[in-house]
Amino acid sequence: MRTVTLGSAGLQVSQQGLGCMGMSEFYGETDDTESIATIHRALDLGVTLLDTADMYGPHTNERLVGAAIADRREQVVLATKFGIIRDPADPSARGINGRPEYVRASADASLARLGVDHIDLYYQHRVDPTVPIEETVGAMSELVTAGKVRYLGLSEASAATIRRAHAVAPITAVQSEYSLWTRELEQDILPTLRELGIGLVAYSPLGRGFLTGALRSTADVGPGDYRRGYPRMQDEHLAANLALVAEIEKLATDKGVTPAQLALAWVHHQGDDVVPIPGTKRRRYLEDNIGAAAITLTDAEADHLGTLGTSAAGARYPDMSTIDR
Repeated sequence: MRTVTLGSAGLQVSQQGLGCMGMSEFYGETDDTESIATIHRALDLGVTLLDTADMYGPHTNERLVGAAIADRREQVVLATKFGIIRDPADPSARGINGRPEYVRASADASLARLGVDHIDLYYQHRVDPTVPIEETVGAMSELVTAGKVRYLGLSEASAATIRRAHAVAPITAVQSEYSLWTRELEQDILPTLRELGIGLVAYSPLGRGFLTGALRSTADVGPGDYRRGYPRMQDEHLAANLALVAEIEKLATDKGVTPAQLALAWVHHQGDDVVPIPGTKRRRYLEDNIGAAAITLTDAEADHLGTLGTSAAGARYPDMSTIDR
């Protein structure tokens, strides 16, 4: 797998990463043994960028990732996030905290759970509207000075917030949802990132699995799977979105690839400054996803796919109030 550069500061990562969230929560039953094997297989195949967050679990995903990389730390570009508050006693409760003292405490806690002495890429998971971004990023930059963090990132931040943050300390990457059917950031955010020399890390590049063709209704996900409440899988939107998936499946068949590979290849086609991090907890899906890195799309193919993607129906989250726009 090729290596690409995130941000003008020069963070080297594999052209495709691995999202680890679903290994611990949100996507139904978990299996730590298979998840650790999946992480090891990813490293064997040249994936270096592993993505986690303190709120996944909560807290358990960082411990899982830390255990998986304990004897392979030098192979990993380790990314984690802070800022979404969850209480293990009540995991359904949510809050956002960007106060400097919380930034420092969160970093120390993540380092301990991960079992490492530094975090390679540290993101603010959600922007706290009650705290000036300058204060949050100022505290994050202190972590770089202290050697606890190498590079800084934001997640789901607006173009204006990104500019303000980058004026305080270099932002290496912004992580946002980006896929064939989630394209809002192309209007203002992606141009801003390219102007400032900031990379884009694309989460949910497979539409939370929907673009693979594996999901046809909420019956295809278990009772504990949060996608049951996902607007794009509800009856009023499902027919339009299944029609989009049918087109992707047809084009994938014509090209001799899987729908997942085709959808990921479209993200890769957007440029080397866009690094997708498809999440999976199983080796067989990991290997299929990695195959996308070897697929080349023509501009005409990419444009056609991009046009199809604009037909998606429904909001991407049930509640968009925490998204900084």
